[in-house]
Amino acid sequence: MLGEWYYATRGTIDWTETTRDRNRKPTNKYRNATETQDGKSDTMTTDKYGSSNSEDERTMNYGKEKIAVYRTYGTPLEGVRTIPESPFDGRDNTLFGLDVRVQLEGDEFLPSFRDGDNSKVVATDTMKNFVHHQLEEYDGATPEGFLHFAGSRFLEQYSQIEAVRMTANEVPFDERLVPSDDGDGFEPSELVYRVSDDESTFSEVYVEENGDGGTVISDQTSGVTELELVKVKGSSFTDYVQDEYTTLPEREDRTLYITLDIFWDYEDSHDSLGEEPERYVAAEQVRDIAQVVFHEVNSNSIQDLIYQIGLRVLERFPQLESVTFEANNRTWLQVSEEDGADSPRVLKEPPRPTGYQQFQMDSSDLGNE
Repeated sequence: MLGEWYYATRGTIDWTETTRDRNRKPTNKYRNATETQDGKSDTMTTDKYGSSNSEDERTMNYGKEKIAVYRTYGTPLEGVRTIPESPFDGRDNTLFGLDVRVQLEGDEFLPSFRDGDNSKVVATDTMKNFVHHQLEEYDGATPEGFLHFAGSRFLEQYSQIEAVRMTANEVPFDERLVPSDDGDGFEPSELVYRVSDDESTFSEVYVEENGDGGTVISDQTSGVTELELVKVKGSSFTDYVQDEYTTLPEREDRTLYITLDIFWDYEDSHDSLGEEPERYVAAEQVRDIAQVVFHEVNSNSIQDLIYQIGLRVLERFPQLESVTFEANNRTWLQVSEEDGADSPRVLKEPPRPTGYQQFQMDSSDLGNE
């Protein structure tokens, strides 16, 4: 689960857009029961960022954000289990880019806030350099794997750090077509790529000490963000509450334009690292499921649509614990009435405000079908 969700804006993370608590929790602070030495239940308060303090409700962490890091000729992702909805079977990782955020936590940082004592402070510029160096050392094939690798290295390098939250958005690149060597058509260039405006992969890993000199993943979330889809027909919105405040006309068939952020958590967080590729859930596959279900289903609302997408994701990937959505309705408004579903329509941008939906599903929803 996410310590906090972040919007991804065209390949870079907009860390300022955090007005909603994206932790799927009812408040920014949530309480975890812990057992004391006398066997009684104690309460530890954890803030919206995942930081904790057993003595009070203090938020205490610091870090570096917007760390852009790139690597060429990384380890390919191979051996991914294919699904009917997607042609995706791996990534060559010829060009691998991430926009990274590092958040450090530990009680030994308190004097830096309280007393101005920097003796335990790791400079944020050092964090940036450390992340750059770790990507050179990382020999895995997934963003989640890299975040776990770098987070664990932070804990090994600096004893004053108790936990690290590593978050990243992929900087996506598209292959470019060039004439094939044999002159028969076109083929992807092995040298030239375009920086993409498409959806991107989101990854977050929370790593902390396990008490035995090692580290443990205590929280993890993967995702695909800023997926934009338009369906020209085959969606409706009817039978909603009608009263004196209702002005929106019902639509038996409408052009539907949505944006989607989709996040998923694994039953076993280590499956997210890609060390067993057949258990790894690629963002490209979840993206493709979303667009295939959008194509197949004549939904009566965005709520109906994301539920059907969630069911398909959970069916295809039983190793997941949950799937969470944030959808935004960007549907264009009709300028004139159409005579039929296949008739030409003139549409215009909707005014603000726009509607949104948030929803979480798990395997128990499969039993309701």
